[in-house]
Parts: sequence; C-alpha cells; structure tokens
Amino acid sequence: MAIATFIFFTALVAVGSYYFTGKTENSSEGYFLGGRSLTAGVIAGSLLLTNLSTEQIVGLNGQSYTEGILVMCWETLAAIAMVVTALFLLPRYLKEGITTVPQFLSTRYNTTTKTIASALFLSGYVIVFLPIVLYSGSLALVTMFDVPAALDISLNTAVWIGVWSIGIIGSIYAIFGGLRAVAISDTINAIGLLIGGFALTFMGLSYIGDGSIGQGLTNLYNDAPDRFNAIGGPTASVPFATIFTGMMLVQLFYWGTNQAIIQRALAAKNLKEGQKGLLLAAFFKILGPLILVVPGMIAYYIFKGENALEVADQAYPQLVKTILPVSMLGFFAAVLFGAILSSFNSALNSSVTLFGLDIYKQHFNQEASDMQVVKTGKIFGIGLAILAMFVAPFIANAPDGLFGYLQEVNGCYSIPILTIIVVGYLTKYVPAIAANVAIVLGSLLYAISQFVLKPNMVGKAVDAAKASGITDEAALKAVEAGAYPHFLHVMAILFVCNVLIMLIIGLIKPRTEEFKLEHSEDVDITPYRFVKPVGLAIVVTVILTYVIFS
Repeated sequence: MAIATFIFFTALVAVGSYYFTGKTENSSEGYFLGGRSLTAGVIAGSLLLTNLSTEQIVGLNGQSYTEGILVMCWETLAAIAMVVTALFLLPRYLKEGITTVPQFLSTRYNTTTKTIASALFLSGYVIVFLPIVLYSGSLALVTMFDVPAALDISLNTAVWIGVWSIGIIGSIYAIFGGLRAVAISDTINAIGLLIGGFALTFMGLSYIGDGSIGQGLTNLYNDAPDRFNAIGGPTASVPFATIFTGMMLVQLFYWGTNQAIIQRALAAKNLKEGQKGLLLAAFFKILGPLILVVPGMIAYYIFKGENALEVADQAYPQLVKTILPVSMLGFFAAVLFGAILSSFNSALNSSVTLFGLDIYKQHFNQEASDMQVVKTGKIFGIGLAILAMFVAPFIANAPDGLFGYLQEVNGCYSIPILTIIVVGYLTKYVPAIAANVAIVLGSLLYAISQFVLKPNMVGKAVDAAKASGITDEAALKAVEAGAYPHFLHVMAILFVCNVLIMLIIGLIKPRTEEFKLEHSEDVDITPYRFVKPVGLAIVVTVILTYVIFS
C-alpha cells in the first residue's frame, strides 16, 4: 500500500511537470531561466523546496533532537535575509539582467573573478552539497521503507541503490527539463511537503498527548522546559552571539547570492513578482520550525533513555515510521522524495548554468550558439551527477552531523563570494585585483582555520583536559567549544578582513573609471509597492518569535 501510494504520487508530479513545462528549453534563457516567466507563487514554492531537502529536514530535526528549539535560528533568520535580498540585491540583479551571479562579477570586476567564483560554486556543489543531499535522502527513504530488511541486503548497499535512484531521476528533471521543469515540480511538491510536514507535527503532538494536540504540546514542554529556550548555552551548536556575526552573513549568502537559490528569483517575469515571491517564501520560513525543528523535539520525547537513537539524524525518519499510518506513509515518502529531488536537481541545474555560460562560452567557445551552450551544459551535468553519485555514500561518517558539516564546509566559498558582491555593489572604484585577492585569500584562510588550526587546537585542549583527570562528556564538550572560535564567528572575522583588504587595495590602486550599473531592460523593474511594509512586518515577527522563546 505504502509503495503503491509513493509511486502514484511521484508519477503524478512528473506528469504535471512535463505538461506545464512547455518548450522554453530551446534557448539558453529558456533553459536556464525558464524564459524569465516565473510568477510569485512558483518562485516561492521553488525557493522553499530547493531549500527544504533532507539535509534540512533530516539534519535540522536531528539537531533539534539533540539540542531543542535553539536551532530554529537557521529557519527564522532566513526570513530577514530574504527581505534584504528582495529590497537590495534583486532590484540590482534584474536591472542588469544577469543569468548567473558570476556574470555580475564579470561586469563589475573581470572575467577572472567570474571564473574563480564559478569554479568555487561548482566545487562546493560536487564535493559537498550534491553528495550530502543524495546520501541524506537515500538514508531517509531506505529507513522509512526498511529496504535492507525487505531486500535482505546491508544498509550500505541499500544506501547505494537509493543514491543512484535519486540521482538518475533528479538528473532527468534538471538536465533535460531545464529550470522551468525544476520550478514546476518544486511547486507541486511544495504543496505536498507543507501539508505532509505540518500534518506530521500535529499528529506527533496528538500522539504524545493521547489524542490532544494541546496536551501533547504541554507534555513536550513539561518534559524538558529548557529545550524551549532559543538562546542556548555556550556549548550549543549555534551560540546566541553568532546570530549577530556569521549567522546573518551565511543567510545573506544563501538567499541572496547562492546561484542554486537566487536563480529562481532571477527567472521572475518582473521585479514585482520576484519580490512578492521572496516575501511569500520568507513568511513560510518563519513557520519552518514547525516542520524542521518541532518533529525532532517530539522524537526526543518518544525516543530517549533506553529507547534513545544511536544517531540523531535518524530522528525524523523514525518518527515518520512511528506516527504515520501505512496509508499515509507512501504519500509522505513521495513528498520527501520530491524535496530530495528538488535540492539535487536545482543545484545540478545551477551547475549546468554556471558551466555553460560562465566557463564553456567564456573560455572555450565564445561564438557558441544557444543550442551549443545548452547541449554542452547538459553533457557536463551528466558527468557532474555521476561523480556526485559516486561520492555520496562516502559522506556517511561526516563529523558533527550532516547539517552542521554542510554549513561549516560551505564557508570555504560562501563568505569570500558574499564579500566581493557586497563591496562590488556598495563601492564604485574598488578594482578587479582586489576582488581576486579577496576571494582566493578568503577561501584559503577559512580552510586553514577550520581544517588545520581548529583540529590541532581542539585536539590539544581535549588531550590536556583528559590528562588533568576530566572524563565527563559534558565537561569535555565545554572544553572543546572553548578551545577555538565558533565557525560562524570565524566567518564574520574573515568577512571584515576581506572587506578591509578590498578597500585598502581600492585606495592604493583604484579603478580608472567609475562603475555604473547598466539597465538591460530585459524585465520590468517596477518594485512591489508594499515590499517595505511587508518586509518590516516579517522582520518584526522574527524578533517577536525570539522574545517568546527566550
């Protein structure tokens, strides 16, 4: 029954996506930006599903299983970053008519800057993001359907099968359908995910409240009131102070400059639709903890003590198996499968876009036609997908959980790219050499900090603590947390350093001509007239959320 429902709903989404896709993929703009035809609803749905994949659903609920509600910052603060993007970045992107973020870097700085940024995006996708999405998605599905027992195979083999199944289907969407196919399928799945996600939360509360949602919430709070504190302590995975340093930088990069995300807004039919789409998605992000945090807390209530889970990232799929009846399991698995595909095929589509326009046409064939660019991009995408599928199963032993690992490693390229974009828009005479130095130096310094200095200093501090007789796990964790700055603080420090380096180079060797943002007139850039009051309301709501849970 569950498998039949899963197959039916998945096939329904595929048919719907094909029907509504049309033929926009025959040109590079049609393939990469859906013909610049996306409306607010489609943009919001695609943004949400691109973001809400298993590295979020499984990983963030795994963290809330361990720490409680404090990890909601990854969701609620995203709303503020989306407001900033709608007000500041998107009007500039659409005014210039860019297809990729690195294209702006080319006009603001030079082609070397664009190529470096594109290469960093691509390396991040293939080494970190795509494999993590494939692995976490496969792990969730094989756990929900208990594939190892059903097929009498090992968990490792089942994960391999899941990775390749997800990868192949996602590649078909992204490589052969283009952005519009991805965005349409995202929108359909968004509806299912919101319905299924909220249903699971309320059914979970009812489950632990003996049929009453209100009683379930009361039981959850009374069981561990400290887990409802959004501030957290010094050993928390996200200390409260990081909200005012690297956290907002990460959010601004992700929602404002990450090609896989912002490509949806770049495909808007006009600025008004793009801003409305971002604000609509921001509103739903405030509600995100109900899907991405609360289920993990419910799982903690159910699976603790003798029933405690070995791995925190099992919290969500185990809750699904425990709470949902068999008749709903197939539907929810299909929705989750859609979320997995969304993040995979969105990042893959963006990778194809970056390679086709920013590398192939720029450095290999400047006279290439639209069809040649699209065809070459598709071939590259196939190779990239296969490589990611080979890498994915080896992500199993990622330290600090999948979600934390993903956020930390992404810092190698997120902060340097955000730096040169912000400085590029806010200054007029900072030269290309400043951006090239900042992006390379920023990546190297962050990598040295997190993967050389941090392990060395933390290891020495823990060894010294153990040598002094400290054996308590909580005490050792506190020692580890205090031995080196949190990676979000490191990001903020390096961001400031990068900005200062660029400004100093700009003073020593400024551009000969003032940079001016040209208006391409590709789309209407008349803003949504309520963008500021709606944006302010979203920011105030986020602040009130923290006041309530503190």
